[in-house]
Amino acid sequence: MAWKANPAAVPSTRTSASEGRTTTTAPTSTTRSWTRTASERVEVTAWLNAVLDHARPHAPGLSASYLHTLIQFCPQPKHAAAYARMIRTDNARRILRGHAERLASTAIDSGLPHPAATTLGLADDIGRVLVSLAEQFAPHPGSFPRTAVPADVPRQAGAEDFDEERLLLATATAYPAEVQQMRWLATEDFLLPLHAALWQSITALVHRGDMVDPVTVLGDAQHRGPLTDSLTPKDLMALVSTPAGSPAYWGEKILKRALLARAQTVAARITAYIDDPANTPHQLITGSRRALADVNTLRTRFNRATAPSPASAASAPARSAPRPRAGPPHRPAVTATRAHR
Repeated sequence: MAWKANPAAVPSTRTSASEGRTTTTAPTSTTRSWTRTASERVEVTAWLNAVLDHARPHAPGLSASYLHTLIQFCPQPKHAAAYARMIRTDNARRILRGHAERLASTAIDSGLPHPAATTLGLADDIGRVLVSLAEQFAPHPGSFPRTAVPADVPRQAGAEDFDEERLLLATATAYPAEVQQMRWLATEDFLLPLHAALWQSITALVHRGDMVDPVTVLGDAQHRGPLTDSLTPKDLMALVSTPAGSPAYWGEKILKRALLARAQTVAARITAYIDDPANTPHQLITGSRRALADVNTLRTRFNRATAPSPASAASAPARSAPRPRAGPPHRPAVTATRAHR
């Protein structure tokens, strides 16, 4: 129902304190014209109250005065569908922004008992939100956002983080047989490019079946070129000659740190898409899904790293197996790679 006067010339409201209902009074002729009859004003008031009754279960904080304010900013009732789409679009941005902010803050929260699992759970929440939004907004051509992708969030690291990488390199050099099962760790997971290059040298030697020790790691590193004036051959050999623990233990810590850093970058990218008003809801959905794919890639590698090893899974039934008959002790063959620990 359209008013005949200026779009701003809408009836004023008075809200009942007991029921929150709206009554309508016409503005004075000195401020604006009002041409509706008393019966029409009653009809408008009934319509406002009906809308208020329908909306309050979904928006309990909605008041009659605020509803009237919304009507003043929507002067053409026949355009209500377009106004509704605008509101739904802004609501989608608001919801997605909240999830991205929680993902970013959780990824840097060092007080969480299980930060990686919690972060992956929030990434799953974003995925479910995107599925819900995709059901509300129709796709269209050119659905990928043109927003410039922000650079990766700088990774903050301390001396302990660098020590973990050095311990991995030394322990992998001492126990190369375990490196065969660590294909889930990639060079981009490391903080220092030097450490990534040395990890590449160790894994190359292992996968080729070559001998692995500080000397052979040094030789492969010289061939690949990571040595500089600040890192002498003596320094490199010392770096890979102090093992502690197991390679898988240190590798898992490095991968977890990379996963949390990637989650921060994904949250920043989603926020960048939201901040660009040129992006349609479907472009937000497409870009956010593309960003989440990076987290899911690390999730797959992290699940492989934390899954029980086949040896530990088989150890339980092995303990309950009957004891073999007396005989000469079993001596497992020592592989060439393990002999050079």
